[in-house]
Amino acid sequence: MLLTKASEYALLSLIIISQKNIPQDVDTLSNQLGISKSFLAKILQSLAKEKILTSFKGAHGGFMLAKKPEELTLKTIIECAEKKRTMVFECSPSSGNCPSGKGDFCRVWPFLNKLQSKIDLFLDNMTLKDIIEA
Repeated sequence: MLLTKASEYALLSLIIISQKNIPQDVDTLSNQLGISKSFLAKILQSLAKEKILTSFKGAHGGFMLAKKPEELTLKTIIECAEKKRTMVFECSPSSGNCPSGKGDFCRVWPFLNKLQSKIDLFLDNMTLKDIIEA
């Protein structure tokens, strides 16, 4: 699993947004973070689509958290930003569905599966609040 700039920007934006009591617009956020307005807008729209953010239109529009920081897991945020499931390896979630047909005698899959389980557990238990308070 590779975390890209999309995950980084999503997390940084959510930290800023969580600390404000009014909607934060894309222009302000992109200037604060020094990142592309169009790229950030796409990320924030994805977060709004998944009900992580609430979007407000108009002159005083922008984005606010739709949930409390302690209700937003890193896994949810990252999967939304990356637009795919968090995966350590490009393999089947079960050895029985191995695309290469080596599932029955693959010695690597059990170890990678354990790693995936630990990462999933970590990301499911770490919240935006944990990052804000770190």
